Amino acid sequence: MKDNSEKFGFALSKQNYYLLAIGFVIIIIGFLLMMGGGSEDPNVFNEEELFSFRRITLAPIVILAGFVFEIYAIMKKPKEKEEEK
Repeated sequence: MKDNSEKFGFALSKQNYYLLAIGFVIIIIGFLLMMGGGSEDPNVFNEEELFSFRRITLAPIVILAGFVFEIYAIMKKPKEKEEEK
């Protein structure tokens, strides 16, 4: 007879979830870098503030790096502990 007392756990390890949280924080930082650029007066257009390096280049790179880190966090295999005999 088969023993059906296998342990079922989470698909990912604790370390994977920790890395996922770090990736999520990186993505949030990227979106925070993209914020701003508005003007108090709707008749004034400030091109330097709206199209700055931070919003057009840096923020999308940080967001993309966060998504790549998320993929790594999901795909990383947990280290298996050696079974004691």
